[in-house]
Amino acid sequence: MALLFSFLFWGSLSALIFIIHRKSQRQRLRLPPGNLGLPFLGETLQLISAYKTENPEPFIDERVNRFGPLFITHVFGEPTVFSVDPETNRFILQNEGKLFESSYPSSISNLLGKHSLLLMKGILHKRMHSLTMRFANSSIIKDHLLVDIDRLVRLNLNSWTDRVLLMDEAKKITFELSMKQLMSFDPGEWTESLRKEYMLVIEGFFTLPLPIFSSTYKRAIQARIKVAEALSLIVRQRRRESEEGERKNDMLGALFAADDGGFSDEEIVDFLVALLVAGYETTSTIMTLAVKFLTETPIALAQLKEEHEGIRAKKIEVESLEWSDYKSMPFTQCVVNETLRVANIIGGVFRRAMTDINIKGYKIPKGWKVFASFRAVHLDHDHFKDARTFNPWRWQSNSGTVSSGNAFTPFGGGPRLCPGYELARVELSVFLHHLVTSFSWTPAEEDKLVFFPTTRTQKRYPINVQRRNRVKS
Repeated sequence: MALLFSFLFWGSLSALIFIIHRKSQRQRLRLPPGNLGLPFLGETLQLISAYKTENPEPFIDERVNRFGPLFITHVFGEPTVFSVDPETNRFILQNEGKLFESSYPSSISNLLGKHSLLLMKGILHKRMHSLTMRFANSSIIKDHLLVDIDRLVRLNLNSWTDRVLLMDEAKKITFELSMKQLMSFDPGEWTESLRKEYMLVIEGFFTLPLPIFSSTYKRAIQARIKVAEALSLIVRQRRRESEEGERKNDMLGALFAADDGGFSDEEIVDFLVALLVAGYETTSTIMTLAVKFLTETPIALAQLKEEHEGIRAKKIEVESLEWSDYKSMPFTQCVVNETLRVANIIGGVFRRAMTDINIKGYKIPKGWKVFASFRAVHLDHDHFKDARTFNPWRWQSNSGTVSSGNAFTPFGGGPRLCPGYELARVELSVFLHHLVTSFSWTPAEEDKLVFFPTTRTQKRYPINVQRRNRVKS
């Protein structure tokens, strides 16, 4: 009993000293207000617990109400400054490589590879980002990519039965699109086998990065090895073909033909791994949630159908969409914007302070993590009227937006602006066109949104579909 009392006494005293030390340190450094939580664990468990529910907002809302739009916490093993202020977020994004550098949990770093675009820094990141932006710009999409997007969307929709898991179908579509755009592969057994390995890789993103403690992470690492081996074979084969003068108009071909010097096989493999993850996971989730939100907002769905039926009425049944069709979808773009705003597939970005930084009257110490929260800004009533309501009409006249354009950052910004932002919009628009002109549907059962480890629906959004017109590829 005495031993237990002694343990509790000294444990409590140690915790008290720890808290007092941290409080005096915050005052001395002029840190933003906040709570670092428990020793070692911080507030990680509270964050994860909130994001496993339908409504993760209280984690940030409660702290903003107590401390303001800039507060400190301690998550994933590190003290972190959370920002829910658009101006601060823009400052963080614009000062990439100057005051802040990209920094993500080691589980993600290990699985993507040190040469992934997400983790690259300096000159190499600038080269790769520029190359990707050039490959996915509007003129390339118009002249080369749109025809494959239209064809592959039709091909997949043509295989649908009476009941589908929409999220699975959307992931299949976006993976096949990514494989075609990056490496000129059409759908087949090899691409489907690779996709299944990718699913395992993504599952390991937010796990404890120790195989001995996490079977999910262990499976993810093993899958990552298989993916890298498969892609390495393709890279070596394509490099030989390129040296012999055989060129293909895809991302891999652009990497081989880069004007500013070649890339190693390892760099290309890591680069492809990250781009496949980006194109596969985020765009497919946006597709699924756009349908979910539209289904729950029948008047918006009716207006979207009217817009696309008008486009289809001017074409023969099997005629592909053209760039002029895509540019004549104004309400569709409102739906895309609102889905991006409400869904927040990219909830924010982690950065690390490269030096002591003074901002908004506070100091962020060198080495501290910062998290620029896009989600909290997008769902803030101070920036968007009735912010947590799906309302695509707000984008027709900006009547539903309250603050400046800095508040809407679904694709990030600054030097790390998502290079595929226009491509994602086109893919979603084409998908919605063929979906609403070819099918009617109803939810097969109630499904809920969850946000950890990634944004998704619990049951992969099952729907019952009825074909309106036979889709021909």
